[in-house]
Amino acid sequence: MKSKTLPGLSKLQSKTLPGLSRPGLKKIIALSSWLKYQNQSYFGQTYYLAGLLTCSGFKFMSSPVEIPFQSIVTIDRQNETPVYLQISRQMINAIQRGVLYTGARLPGSRSLAEILEVHRKTVVAAYNELDAQGWIELRPNKGTFVTQKSPAHSGNPLPFNADYLVKYPQKAGFAFEESMLLDRPVSVSKAELEFTDGLPDVRLAPMDKLAKAYSSVLRRNNNRKLLSYSHVEGNAFFRTKLADYLNNTRGLHIGEENIITTRGIQMGIYLASMLLLKKGDNVVVGNLSYYVANMIFQQAGANIISVPVDEQGISVDAVRKLCETKRLRMLYITPHHHYPTTVTLSAERRMELLNLSVQYGFIILEDDHDYDFHYNSSPVLPLASADPAGMVVYIGSFCKALAPGLRSGYIVAPQNLITELGKFRRIIDRQGDLMMEQALGELLDEGEIQRHIKKAQKVYHQRRDLLDTLLRTNFDEFLNFKTPPGGLAIWTEWRKDINLMRVSKTCLKQNLHLPQTLLFQTGQLSAMRLGFGNLDEGEIRTAVEILNYSINL
Repeated sequence: MKSKTLPGLSKLQSKTLPGLSRPGLKKIIALSSWLKYQNQSYFGQTYYLAGLLTCSGFKFMSSPVEIPFQSIVTIDRQNETPVYLQISRQMINAIQRGVLYTGARLPGSRSLAEILEVHRKTVVAAYNELDAQGWIELRPNKGTFVTQKSPAHSGNPLPFNADYLVKYPQKAGFAFEESMLLDRPVSVSKAELEFTDGLPDVRLAPMDKLAKAYSSVLRRNNNRKLLSYSHVEGNAFFRTKLADYLNNTRGLHIGEENIITTRGIQMGIYLASMLLLKKGDNVVVGNLSYYVANMIFQQAGANIISVPVDEQGISVDAVRKLCETKRLRMLYITPHHHYPTTVTLSAERRMELLNLSVQYGFIILEDDHDYDFHYNSSPVLPLASADPAGMVVYIGSFCKALAPGLRSGYIVAPQNLITELGKFRRIIDRQGDLMMEQALGELLDEGEIQRHIKKAQKVYHQRRDLLDTLLRTNFDEFLNFKTPPGGLAIWTEWRKDINLMRVSKTCLKQNLHLPQTLLFQTGQLSAMRLGFGNLDEGEIRTAVEILNYSINL
């Protein structure tokens, strides 16, 4: 059958395949006529990479040599994934994204092996994998084809673009609400030195003791129960030992039934807020306050009301006046030591707040993240230790005592509240890490964590004193501050004419990271929270030298 007897040649050349020469087009049409004569033409769903070939109502496939398999399949010899799986997965990706279409004929195993420069057996294995998953059909004496049952869409073919195969979508294809409220990116820097907001030195963490305990738990024959589902409140052994520890160090009178474990302070605040707050509730916080807690309260729909904080902590008089005019649902407080100013709530104010909470019925959410490090005297006991009415929800963690990456925290509350918190915890974390909690429980039982805290406390005490001395020596004319009685940070208030943002950028050029989250500069305030716990004495001296240079520049 001659090509000139087929109508539509010029139209096909000019509109469907403008890049193909007229002689080449005649050969393709002649081939299609022969296929029709042999009754091997395909109707309805015959596709190829660059577009549909149509002539007089017929649709037929392209030659497999037209498909740029070297662009579709890229083999990484350093990748641990077997080469045949790399080939099959990338071809599946091409089919799913519509670059290889239903009915497309694939090269034979020898041809594709030559194109990809691999052994033929590798291609055979890749084709077998594709066939087993139903992506291709191996037709005896005819060839290998993308299956007609393929989920690839059967509309107009997509233009080939190699980037289209390897890039994940940058944006979702559906609408959703983006939260500016929760927009607080993690501050990460490659600088060698960094002032934090009060993180511990992970180099001091008893990792050898923890590794030994964790390894021992893993090797035991009876560890199966720790690898299965268990109590949503957390590891029972850990909660028992934790209750003993908290009773001895914080004057509490609790049992394991009063504890639910968490992944740290923030998770504890979130769980309590989701359970205890509803839209429109009033939550009182100090001015200034912990920004993450504020975000969580607002996300729960609560209204935040701030009250002053002075040298003795949050103003009880301001809280009392609010109670007389508004219905308060919760008071959030960090008594050891107030974030970010580091002041400690006085014993007198603690008792007054407890009385107010009973009188006016508001919850006290006590965030005691910094209790373990107190240098000048024994720390004041938490509000939860003197709460006879069940108005305090107490939140703590080992993230400061050990290391931030060991996400181990807890909530202490009356048993009925713990039960309800467990229902919320189940849907976001189920039960926590039973193996790690078992190891931590054994370290508590052996006194290892207690000994570590005592040793670390001495180290941090020396670092606080050193930073205190260096700040007074180098910046006496620029700032005012009071030596904090505990914690891992010093609150410093600077002259208002000093541009703290400029200081931060200059420090970074000198290899000292001073995150923007530590800077508090408004029309009435110019302050920095300088965390020293993560720096040894030599690093503290170097960091202060850089800060001094940046201030005086």
